[in-house]
Amino acid sequence: MSVTTGLFYVFSAVLLIAAFRVITARNPVHAALFLVLTFFQASMIWMLLKAEFLSITLVLVYVGAVMVLFLFVVMMMDINVENLRVGFWNHFPFAAAVGVVIALEMAAVLLGGFRAVDDPNAALAAPGGLSNTQQLGKLIYTEYIYPLEIAAAILLVAMIAAIALTLRERKDSKYVSPGDQVRVKAQDRMTVLKMEATQESPAPVPPEAATTPETKA
Repeated sequence: MSVTTGLFYVFSAVLLIAAFRVITARNPVHAALFLVLTFFQASMIWMLLKAEFLSITLVLVYVGAVMVLFLFVVMMMDINVENLRVGFWNHFPFAAAVGVVIALEMAAVLLGGFRAVDDPNAALAAPGGLSNTQQLGKLIYTEYIYPLEIAAAILLVAMIAAIALTLRERKDSKYVSPGDQVRVKAQDRMTVLKMEATQESPAPVPPEAATTPETKA
């Protein structure tokens, strides 16, 4: 077994374990961090397949941007996880059946593609002396230009939704206008008050404490 094959099995094993922990972790922040690990392992597999552009893009876009957004949303929305878990096992059989169907469909498509390629190195050969990044860019901006524009519009809507969730007004949060902070003057920050000196009156003595032992006798 070659070094590349060994690395592929290691990355794949870590990817599967991390992906399983994403859906089984009790803390949403921990689940998001396991998803970051999953993306990193998938990026390493892309690198082994000599798809350098896809590997770096997966790290920069998903780990560097999307996952940071996920973490901010999870921490700001203060989701009650206990309410989300109600009825989990009631829907688990249906969800497991859907997952098995999806896995079988993906296996049928992928196994057919693996059988169609006799030499793996032949599929990676760059026609016309173009690099992997150049081939991908030429393909995206010619044959897949409309799906690319649709994906850009979806990302724009997601970005606007994230900003709207961030700027929403909450009753339990104290908001201070930055404009008011800039326009404030030094004399407005503190007010000095003059007050007459007062003497505190002694506290009243309760009747029980005023009686002496001789009086009680």
